[in-house]
Amino acid sequence: MNDPHGDRLAQLHFLARVQEADLDRTRRWIAAEEQRQQEQQRGEQARPPAPDWMIEQGLNGGLPVYVHRGDCHMKGKRSRGVTEDQARRALAEGVAACTHCRPDADLGVLE
Repeated sequence: MNDPHGDRLAQLHFLARVQEADLDRTRRWIAAEEQRQQEQQRGEQARPPAPDWMIEQGLNGGLPVYVHRGDCHMKGKRSRGVTEDQARRALAEGVAACTHCRPDADLGVLE
């Protein structure tokens, strides 16, 4: 004989197991996301400060083509951080100053 109440109870127990598994999975997702955010924050804190001055190299490691301020939005991917003295020396040796960030004005090396 079929017991409709017994079937319903079994279904509810099954539903509870499914929901517990879903909740466990969601908690794992939350823990993984918290860990990812903590790692990202540690990485940002460990990142060295941006250089104040950059020299942009020519193609294939060629001669320097521009001196930039470190925060210049026009600096290219071939730029590397340099000291203030290196930037000033590059300008004095004829490397062009970026026309957007004007490092020559900040460094006092105007033509």
